[in-house]
Amino acid sequence: MLRSIILLLALALTGIYSNVMAAASTPRTATADAATLKLRSSSILVLDQPSGNILVERNSNAVTPIASITKLMTAMVVLDAQLPLDQSVTIENADIDRLKGTHSRLPMGSRLTRNELLRLALMSSENRAAAALVRTYPGGRSAFITAMNDKAKALAMSHTRFVDSAGLSKDNVSTANDLVKMVTAAGEYRLIREFTTTVNHSVGVQGQRAPLDFRNTNGLIRGQSKDWNIVLSKTGYTAEAGRCLVMQAKIGTHPIIIVLLDSWGRFSPLGDANRIRRWMESRNRRAS
Repeated sequence: MLRSIILLLALALTGIYSNVMAAASTPRTATADAATLKLRSSSILVLDQPSGNILVERNSNAVTPIASITKLMTAMVVLDAQLPLDQSVTIENADIDRLKGTHSRLPMGSRLTRNELLRLALMSSENRAAAALVRTYPGGRSAFITAMNDKAKALAMSHTRFVDSAGLSKDNVSTANDLVKMVTAAGEYRLIREFTTTVNHSVGVQGQRAPLDFRNTNGLIRGQSKDWNIVLSKTGYTAEAGRCLVMQAKIGTHPIIIVLLDSWGRFSPLGDANRIRRWMESRNRRAS
């Protein structure tokens, strides 16, 4: 009888221990309501990076087009291949966007290094630059897209799919939860951190009298707000995806990841990011 009681107590204690450990390893639920903060993006996830705790969340598992947020994965695949960054690449007709007809300032015949193409794809979201990076990848476009999806699987991005390198297709889809994983991985690459936070950059192009000036697509980086310490950034927009913004940033000294998807106002993602920052600063002041 005593032996049975001891066995039952041991099993009960084991169950309690397992539950405690499971709770400790699971991120906390959101500590702020997106509606209360008046956030306008349809899918939102704000993560405290050191702890993995969720700070703000809305529809973070919704699968949605991600537009040029795609280019973070494009950059990782290019850098993983360890192709020579100083190699010159010529812009060709094959690099023209025939899906959406988006404009590019890189004329046919332009010769830029792979390094410059990567910078322009990340900081100014140059679609023609992204296309040239894919075209000159070993095995071409199909091999590149396969590498993108393989990388997504390796990062456990289970609701993500890529069909092009620039994010022009509505079939490039992901979730806010998956994009936190992609932003975290991209933050491990020095060049991605540097290029996505470059304010502006000029490149000399054959046939042009003066260098072409490019600027970052994220207004928070371009000096519209000096209150930010942004480590990594990428914007995106298509009609299907709406306005999108992902960032790795420090608020005070605290590292966070912000994912804002499917916001229809032109400046809504910037407004949402600023509202999140102000809420966190107020929260930190109260905590201290």
